[in-house]
Amino acid sequence: MSLSAASGTAGDGAGLRVRGVTKRFGSTVAVSGIDLAVPQHSRVAIVGPSGCGKSTLLNMICGLDEPSEGTISVLGASSPAERLARCAWMPQRDLLLPWRDVLGNAALALENRGLRAAEARRQVAPLVARFGLAGFEDKRPAQLSGGMRQRVSFLRTLVAGKEVLLLDEPFGALDSITRADLQQWLRSALDTEPRTVLLVTHDVEEALLLGRRVVVMSPRPGQIAATFDVDAAVAEGSRRDALRRPEFTALRDEVLAVLEAGLAGAGDSSAPARQAEAARSAEAGA
Repeated sequence: MSLSAASGTAGDGAGLRVRGVTKRFGSTVAVSGIDLAVPQHSRVAIVGPSGCGKSTLLNMICGLDEPSEGTISVLGASSPAERLARCAWMPQRDLLLPWRDVLGNAALALENRGLRAAEARRQVAPLVARFGLAGFEDKRPAQLSGGMRQRVSFLRTLVAGKEVLLLDEPFGALDSITRADLQQWLRSALDTEPRTVLLVTHDVEEALLLGRRVVVMSPRPGQIAATFDVDAAVAEGSRRDALRRPEFTALRDEVLAVLEAGLAGAGDSSAPARQAEAARSAEAGA
């Protein structure tokens, strides 16, 4: 079985496009005035403090919710059902079914598309070794480590055949050692199987390692405070190599400066100006 995504064409050249999006829940404004474009087969990471609306944005992109204002398109499609049909979501928790083994969980996306269970398992079986799961095909989730469970979850996500991957803190529940290992593994997997990826994370280093562009959001109401392009050479090689690179640490510090400026100004009427000043300073130092 090939993991190639189903074909899709974005008439305007963007895999994802978010224009002027605001989301309100009653009197609470979760996100405000979001403009974002993610070209096909690119990887964009969104980093921001808790409660800034990162997951709310993913909900809207994949059609599970609608913006109060603004428009969203995914591969040129704008209706909620069409957006959902083009997106695969990998959440922080693996959500594996405890009564199914590795093959059964990975094959679930194919069964949802109408394949019989036996045929779905047959198609998934050749992919298991590529995801570091050889020899564990008949193991249930309780018999797997946290890292292995996330690999099964990611395999299930890719098998769905969607062009757009929305990754919502996929390694947030893992210990630091396993998390670092899977960051490296995921980079390799996405290099092999390119998709249009939007990653949400609280971890600045993870954002720089996995994204080709990093978008920084402000505290609620979430707005885009700054955007940083990540040169492939800055994050290439192993995670340890990247973290030792002066260019990487300098870029990390610029992102952190914008985040810290936003947090310091939260609840302060001068916060937008402070965030804008931090963004200008970061751009001037780039």
